[in-house]
Amino acid sequence: MQDKIKLLMVEDHKLLRVGLKAIFEEYPGLDVIAEAEDGQMAIDMAKKFNPDVVLMDIGLPIIDGIEATKRIKEYNNNIKVVVLTSHSDENEVIQALVAGADAYAMKDIKTEYLITVIKSCKEGSLWLDASIAAPIKEKIKSLYQQNKPQSRASFKSEHANLTEREYEVLKLVVEGKSNSEIAEALSISEHTAKAHVCNIIQKLVVDDRTQAAVKAIKEGIV
Repeated sequence: MQDKIKLLMVEDHKLLRVGLKAIFEEYPGLDVIAEAEDGQMAIDMAKKFNPDVVLMDIGLPIIDGIEATKRIKEYNNNIKVVVLTSHSDENEVIQALVAGADAYAMKDIKTEYLITVIKSCKEGSLWLDASIAAPIKEKIKSLYQQNKPQSRASFKSEHANLTEREYEVLKLVVEGKSNSEIAEALSISEHTAKAHVCNIIQKLVVDDRTQAAVKAIKEGIV
């Protein structure tokens, strides 16, 4: 029997927190192991319980959700963070991704879809709500043009140790694919896909696949 996903819920509105918990308790694959109502409590609970996934609001008292995400990821980068918020500002989305968030979902998401997102991120996927994905792509493109980064050819020349296969894997990481999906797309084993992702993270000098994807888009690597 597959282990349940251990979930830490971080939400300052008690009514919403209680409602989500009631929904999650009906789903056999999730186990809400702790709750937090502010950013500092979220950090403390993450360190105490080591959840698989943190469901993180942004507009939190004491410490906001973006900073809390950053500190949780610094403590244990294996903990996945799914941002669930009403904030759709492009800068906040980018800040959350840079902080290490593995998913960014709006609070009007259907609960069954949210559960799918939680499971997907636990398996290693990167996910953005469809309502913000296009604006974020344009925002990153704008930043890219303003900063005038190197061309892909120049980047590849300077970072020649990133192989063609790793470029293929990186492109799939940017698309939000999990290791198993990458393996299927490239007809390789999941173990090999994971090894490629680890190599990419090391060569791009980032902490995780989310930061690798953000860097790849921002610097025009893919």
